[in-house]
Amino acid sequence: MSEITAKTPWVDYLGDLPKSLDYFDGTMFEAVEKIAKEYPENIAFDFMGNSTTYKKLVSQIILCAKALKKMGIKEGDRVTVAMPNCPQSVYLFYAINLIGAIGNMIHPLSAEKEIEFYLNESKSVAAITLDQFYGKFASIRNNTSVKNIIIASIKDELSGILKLGYMLTSGRKIPKIKKDAPILTWKNFLDLGKAFSGEYKVVRKSEDPAVILYSGGTTGTTKGIVLTNRNFNALGQQVVAANPIFEVGDKMLAAMPIFHGFGLGVCIHAMLSQGGRCILVPRFTPKSYAKDLTKNRCNFIAGVPTLYEALLRLPDMDGKDLSCLKGVFSGGDSLSIELKKKLDKFLKDHNASIQVREGYGTTETVTACCLTPSHMAKEGSIGLPFPDTYIKIVEPDTDRELPYGEEGEILLAGPTVMKEYMDHPEETAKTLRTHADGLTWVYTGDLGVMDEQGFVYFKGRGKRMIISSGYNIYPAQLENILDAHPLVQMSCVIGVPDPYKMQKVKAFVKLVSDAEPNDTTKQILLEYCKKHIAKYAMPYDIAFKDEMPKTLVGKVAYRVLEEEELKNSGEDKN
Repeated sequence: MSEITAKTPWVDYLGDLPKSLDYFDGTMFEAVEKIAKEYPENIAFDFMGNSTTYKKLVSQIILCAKALKKMGIKEGDRVTVAMPNCPQSVYLFYAINLIGAIGNMIHPLSAEKEIEFYLNESKSVAAITLDQFYGKFASIRNNTSVKNIIIASIKDELSGILKLGYMLTSGRKIPKIKKDAPILTWKNFLDLGKAFSGEYKVVRKSEDPAVILYSGGTTGTTKGIVLTNRNFNALGQQVVAANPIFEVGDKMLAAMPIFHGFGLGVCIHAMLSQGGRCILVPRFTPKSYAKDLTKNRCNFIAGVPTLYEALLRLPDMDGKDLSCLKGVFSGGDSLSIELKKKLDKFLKDHNASIQVREGYGTTETVTACCLTPSHMAKEGSIGLPFPDTYIKIVEPDTDRELPYGEEGEILLAGPTVMKEYMDHPEETAKTLRTHADGLTWVYTGDLGVMDEQGFVYFKGRGKRMIISSGYNIYPAQLENILDAHPLVQMSCVIGVPDPYKMQKVKAFVKLVSDAEPNDTTKQILLEYCKKHIAKYAMPYDIAFKDEMPKTLVGKVAYRVLEEEELKNSGEDKN
């Protein structure tokens, strides 16, 4: 191994922190069960006023595991979870793991056709979602191999006045599901578990597949990323090791979503497998985020730069005391130097003794694998690798390592590296490559620099991607959808700067010769997009072009469109 890759700088800068960790050898459920045996009466999570102990968490997981077995779910089966952060999604996630099945985690706001794709791509035999999303599943169910759909409701986990309040407000807007609909309600589902008396636990190994998350990878084509028990358990231990200030019982504001590596890996599993306490937030705005943070006196928060930027502007935060904070983590997008300065000042002005710490990672490594140390930051740096994690900078798409200070492609290796892209062996081979040093490296497609102390600096996306409110959006996917419409001859999708989301999506379309470029056509295309594109990735506008700008090799010159848009937005401000 070369001198650069052999070095794990945490040892030099964090004193007694071990260079290598002794990783738990078991499943994700077993990691949580171990904590529950040590601290049965500790609170595992809070949800809208109700607290759940570790003892109850495990008993509910086991009940759900029995219900899944009663439904006929077998070892290796895929079960789709399309849920926000709520108790049912946590119970199901670990119950799926307990019976040896694989959790297929997807965004509940996905469009109908996206849901159909995820169900078929994973070959899911069952799914769970909220009542408010059932209509989308009902529309595409017959096009999939899903046998059972479990329908949960937020009201199932509320009590007394909160349940009444929910039913009079948000609950009233949810369409009623017909009594004869082919579903299992949450109550019916739990009743199945109570009626099951056989063996429900399946012995699985730490390296067995456990979770499927989705990403565009380096090509922009949606692929299922297969992650193991070891990937998630290692991440949990790394997160805590990189935060020696963490104590059992510390509270994490779990607002980042459970279908995303950041939310699932850091905010939920890292906490529950290490004795932390999650404040589950099913849906949030900057205002509700601020309220949850201050009301619950959270010790750790994780978010994307857009969220923190909105937090700075909230009058609700005036005079609030944030001395409870031990860690503020930013990921999902680059944190600008100016925003970091503003956020650090904001934290100091609100009695916090810490600064924001930027991290970096990819879904191919669950999520974060690099973090700014708690006491040592370098301007513009995304920090140092986690214990047992290696980062090196190479000449793009090669194994030739570059000297310190030279820009190249960021490669990652360590215990959180994915098993594979599901059913995409060629893409797996391109992304995972074993080098002469014996390590298997993830080729991220991202560009960066490493200094002589091992600090990493993110320099840009090597792949074409839009990041909006922390979500990765791949233009090629949206263009494929638009191009499939009979009115469209060609399309190009770009990211447009936005003060809140960082970027928003805009589509440019060249219509077929007999189509009219008017508002009616635009509405037809927007309605079509709603059926096929998730809400967070929807174009805010569609502009018609007589001709698309082209590169010398005949490709659409999307950078020209980006430059035109920037110029136009500048003129509008003047």
